[in-house]
Amino acid sequence: MDLVVGRVAKSHGVRGEVVVDIRTDDPASRFAPGTDLRGRLPRGGGEKTFTVTAARHHAGRLLLSLDEVADRSAADALRGTLFLIDSTDVDSGDDPDEFYDHELEGLPVSTIDGAAVGRVASVLHLPGGEILAVTTPEGAEVLIPFVREIVPTVTSELIEIDPPDGLLDPEA
Repeated sequence: MDLVVGRVAKSHGVRGEVVVDIRTDDPASRFAPGTDLRGRLPRGGGEKTFTVTAARHHAGRLLLSLDEVADRSAADALRGTLFLIDSTDVDSGDDPDEFYDHELEGLPVSTIDGAAVGRVASVLHLPGGEILAVTTPEGAEVLIPFVREIVPTVTSELIEIDPPDGLLDPEA
């Protein structure tokens, strides 16, 4: 499974630099000069490997120079490119409160009373916080705020929730 560590937002300047939206907790090593990045090109353009020649911060954003990108036109063509790594190359470490999306996706979800809710289909990263999108056995989608008050227990095999009234049955 692939994990996105960055996305090309736009070009910067005339020398082919790209502005990257960082989606990793370790940008210093992921985007270090000399690093090879696997990029999934936009609009079904396939994948290509890029070599970082320089990385710098400018106005709160990461700017990358890539060996394969010589000018603004080439940088503009990369807009929307996703930089990827393989999920087997990372783990969430020793912190019991930190998870990568791929570690949660597919896990069964039940209430603290043991009632089955469904499986995590995806993790949504919204401005207000993370949301677990859970698919019920009937095929419906339930959105569960990923906060300790509602999700007190997460293991490698199960997520237990303590839902407030109405969360699982919005009709009630």
